[in-house]
Amino acid sequence: MTNEFQSVFKQKTVCVLVPTYNNAQTLRQVLSDVLEYTNQVVIVNDGSTDATSEILKEFSHLCIINFPSNRGKGYALRMGFKKAVELGYDYAITIDSDGQHYADDLPVFLKKLEDHPSSIIIGARNMEHASIPGKSSFGHKFSNFWFWVEVGYQVNDTQSGYRLYPVKLLNDFTFITRKYEFEIEVLIRAAWSGIEVTDTPIKVFYAEKGKRISHFRPFWDFTRISILNTFLVTIALLYIHPRNFLLGIKKKTSDTSSLNNSSIPFSQTEPKQSR
Repeated sequence: MTNEFQSVFKQKTVCVLVPTYNNAQTLRQVLSDVLEYTNQVVIVNDGSTDATSEILKEFSHLCIINFPSNRGKGYALRMGFKKAVELGYDYAITIDSDGQHYADDLPVFLKKLEDHPSSIIIGARNMEHASIPGKSSFGHKFSNFWFWVEVGYQVNDTQSGYRLYPVKLLNDFTFITRKYEFEIEVLIRAAWSGIEVTDTPIKVFYAEKGKRISHFRPFWDFTRISILNTFLVTIALLYIHPRNFLLGIKKKTSDTSSLNNSSIPFSQTEPKQSR
């Protein structure tokens, strides 16, 4: 382990959160790579039925949460956030256990955190890379568009699971989703509350077709995401955007009033001449 990064993780109270479900082929390597940077790791075993439990015995010194049955990635993340706060962490960097994320990008998030200490930081992938699956490219554009509609500004990759979350700031939120759509909900809800959502470039690896292990079910998961976006767009159009518009006018009026009140006529500041 690199002592330099270990101390930074401790100083900034950051842990790494690894949700996993039936990724026994890659899990051991992912955890070993993460441990090169920090031992502040929370693992959520989301009801895996493969050799995951046996592999996790090798990492018993880490914080491990085990679910008896699969609850969904969103629920695993939510419980991971809760545990991170209980352990005293302010931030959690989520990294997928399927091997597509590189642990050597962890310092990238720590660097970005210096200038964005109260933000969700998304690891933005290069979606023009030839290895990116077609469904990922479509989902990327689909998700980015709706984020812009619902929030009013753009980020480069709203679907990346490699993220830094300010878990302490999110601790009082009540989320309603449990599966992949949670990663949409948390961004929108955080942005609406005033938490900045930003991004930073990262690398990504996609195994050859046929060797990829993905639990994303295009029809059902896109359906749930579409239902969620319909709900969020309705709230955005009927409440969030009008609220922000009125708050913007109020702030502008307040700033103008403060400026006028602070302006003192020259005649009042000009010293009186003695006769």
